Amino acid sequence: MDRTFHVYMMASKSGVLYVGMTNNLERRVIQHKQKRNPGFAEKYNVARLVCVEEHARALSAIAREKEIKKWRREKKVALIEARNPTWKDLGRELG
Repeated sequence: MDRTFHVYMMASKSGVLYVGMTNNLERRVIQHKQKRNPGFAEKYNVARLVCVEEHARALSAIAREKEIKKWRREKKVALIEARNPTWKDLGRELG
């Protein structure tokens, strides 16, 4: 069975960023939007999917997530704006 893994960034209306990794992007975005998981994402209302990368292997996705999490905010913003200049909620296109 082929699996796809996603590294993603969610943003709040105020610009707080959250970086995560999942093997089910649609489910994970719904969890963020419905605030199902207590913690950072719920506290800061990071509910807009603004950047996504697809990976064929879990290990490469995990490594990429860790890499992005170490970046300064400016570099994360540059990645988002290179792929999604208007910060459109890509989660609306899922499912």
